[in-house]
Amino acid sequence: MNGREPDPIFGCLRRGATLLAAILLAACSNGPEPLPGTLEWDRIALPAEVSEPVLSLAVREGDTVQAGQILAVLDPGRMDASIGRLQAELAQARAQLDEALHGARPETLDAAHARQAETAAAQREAQQQYERIVALRASAMASPAELDRARAARDRARAATRVATAQLRELTRGTRAEQVALARATLARAQAQLSERELTRARLTLRAPRAGRVDALPFKPGDQPPIGATVVSLLVGEAPYARVYVPATRRAGLREGARFRVQVQGVAEAFTARLRSIASEASFTPYFALAGDDASRLVYRSELVLDGPEARELPAGLMVQAEPLADDHRD
Repeated sequence: MNGREPDPIFGCLRRGATLLAAILLAACSNGPEPLPGTLEWDRIALPAEVSEPVLSLAVREGDTVQAGQILAVLDPGRMDASIGRLQAELAQARAQLDEALHGARPETLDAAHARQAETAAAQREAQQQYERIVALRASAMASPAELDRARAARDRARAATRVATAQLRELTRGTRAEQVALARATLARAQAQLSERELTRARLTLRAPRAGRVDALPFKPGDQPPIGATVVSLLVGEAPYARVYVPATRRAGLREGARFRVQVQGVAEAFTARLRSIASEASFTPYFALAGDDASRLVYRSELVLDGPEARELPAGLMVQAEPLADDHRD
């Protein structure tokens, strides 16, 4: 892959180690310790639906963007060529359907009538010649070979007349219903393929699905991300949230909507927050160990939404510690 690897991977590892240490310290303490966690934003990852080079980037990391704003453009050259081919196939399918619906041209019908009249006249002539040879043969004035040739000529003329008559009937009756249905299906398939390709072409221009802030641009112009790789990562939402881990011994006393005091690393003033969600299943400990001393090591992932306009300026990844407010503490 030509793109540079995003730096936050190593930060996640550091935060995970710090979180684990905080959880262990909380388990060893006699009193209720603050709940450890990290500050997060809701994220939206915009992937590359096809593997095409990055043509241009319209934003930089940290920029604030509005819904619908162009963020990046992938090279559409290959897709435009494919769309041109599908447009030609669609035109061909539409012409075939028109031909099936309209039937033969008047000139074609006139030619078929003429062929049928010609073969009918040839058949009458061959029949008359055959009758003359039969009469001559009866008076021994014609040989058996001449009679055989006259009979064969008559049969060929009859066959040619049947062929011409059948061709004329086919043209005058029009196209079979099955052929019209096939032409319609071919046209519908061509239209669907073109619509799908045009939709993929439109998504080569990556737009912000909602307002937010550009968090990461893993690829630069000229790089060719693989299918599914994140080209633009956005942080969205009204406010960040603290992802904290509640020990099993304190899980029963917490309900959604509970109020918390959250201290963010590097920020002097604490924030108030609301418990948005709490996991119904524990993490880190297997289900067969949900009893005895092992129960104290279970943790439940929770999300606390921070209050206040100042919280909107905070970056993701900062360490936090959360404590229930006195009115909402239910241990």
